[in-house]
Amino acid sequence: MKYEYLGKIVDISKGKKHNPVEAPSLSSKRIIGINDLRNDITIVFTDDNKGVEAYEKDILIAWDGANAGTIGYGKKGYIGSTISRLRIKDTKKYSEVFLGKLLQSKFDYLRSTATGATIPHINRAALDSIKVPQFDLSDQIRIAAILTRAENLIAKRKESIMALDELLKSTFLEMFGDPVRNEKGFQISPLSDFIVHMTSGGRGWSKYYSTVGDRFIRSLDVQMNHISKENAVYVSPPKSKETDRTRVRSGDVLLTITGSCIGRVAYVPTDFSDAYVSQHVAIIRTRGINSTYLSFYLSMPNAGQRYVKKQQYGQTKPGLNFKQIESFPILKSPRILQDKFSTIVEKVESLKSKYNRSLTELDNIYSSLIQRAFRGELDLSSIPVDVVVEVEPVKKNVKYLPIEVITTKQFSEETLKTIIETKLGQPFDFSELMECLEEIFFEELPEYDEVKKILYSMLKGNKPFIKQIFIEAIDKNTGEKKKKVMLKVNV
Repeated sequence: MKYEYLGKIVDISKGKKHNPVEAPSLSSKRIIGINDLRNDITIVFTDDNKGVEAYEKDILIAWDGANAGTIGYGKKGYIGSTISRLRIKDTKKYSEVFLGKLLQSKFDYLRSTATGATIPHINRAALDSIKVPQFDLSDQIRIAAILTRAENLIAKRKESIMALDELLKSTFLEMFGDPVRNEKGFQISPLSDFIVHMTSGGRGWSKYYSTVGDRFIRSLDVQMNHISKENAVYVSPPKSKETDRTRVRSGDVLLTITGSCIGRVAYVPTDFSDAYVSQHVAIIRTRGINSTYLSFYLSMPNAGQRYVKKQQYGQTKPGLNFKQIESFPILKSPRILQDKFSTIVEKVESLKSKYNRSLTELDNIYSSLIQRAFRGELDLSSIPVDVVVEVEPVKKNVKYLPIEVITTKQFSEETLKTIIETKLGQPFDFSELMECLEEIFFEELPEYDEVKKILYSMLKGNKPFIKQIFIEAIDKNTGEKKKKVMLKVNV
């Protein structure tokens, strides 16, 4: 494999500070800052006449600050003072997407070689010395296409996980209503009516830190409605009244009461192993209320989080005391409804675990893929050179429920439509649809012929619900290209 130094492939220009305008005109130009390298959520414009302008074919890198080394491309506008433009000298020889993905894979290297004790700055010599593997432009495009497809799979899996979180929030509101308006007319009781035990951790637990042992839950471990496993800390404490007092039980609700994470809340699931809490976390043990319901109630912006903020107003050192926590007003909804919500949460969390395992596998595959790609170890013969390389946008609004969490037990045409709609924009065949149906807990799995009959009816009429499309597919046995009939929602 031959290589060329990046410094010989691109010209580098640093951006400058620009004056943003509130009301842009047709002649205004976009200002590209660090956040713009990741997304296009907030676009800012300027009327400045001069600047370092970037075009879609340029590669952009965050040069200074906490995000130094972040890479972007496909943007047009004036670059800000913390951004540098890498302009390819010979665009007939190099693909900006290929180079962009190569540089993204060098993020750790760029950070480790950065200069500046407090504010990191990209080391120009280190950047110039990056070795770029030499591929034909057509192969660069193919490699970029493969990596983009893998990235899209990862993005979709993350999107699915986020969608499940949003689903639970919307399900809570649908079942219990807006806590502020209380349109369902539930009785309101102070949290103290349900508490049987409340405490927080003590100081000095660091001396019990261990590589193995019981989980030690800090404030940063308490995320909204779940306990994070990332960078977990373990302890081996001695037997004492202190350890008994701060030991977590299944069904407890944990609430951060001091620090920057104040107000975050999580329930302790049934399968959680032995654990203890730090001084920044309160254990709320209750009776007469479902802990999952309570956790979600305290996490809602119009409920628990509203009361947390109210208690913090005017305080110089944010914190919650037990008296304040006990005074939180709680909607005393029917227990049967709380338990039903808890069952839905359990099912969704099981699906999230499955998705997270899949995400870990995808990340591992991508790491291997990107190394093999830049070493020239991938078979590129089956990838068309004219493929369009672009990252699919992540959907912000989730219209349909994931098929795995449809709660009905009765199969019907409407249920089938809901399942099909979850595949909007993604062609599917009959066998894939049947696999989906098998994953849902129907009282009785629908018969093959019954599903087929409903599908045929959906293909009929002036405005059919679904339509047939044809795609090219490779026959696994012969390797020949064949046309395959697929189904798709008719939009």
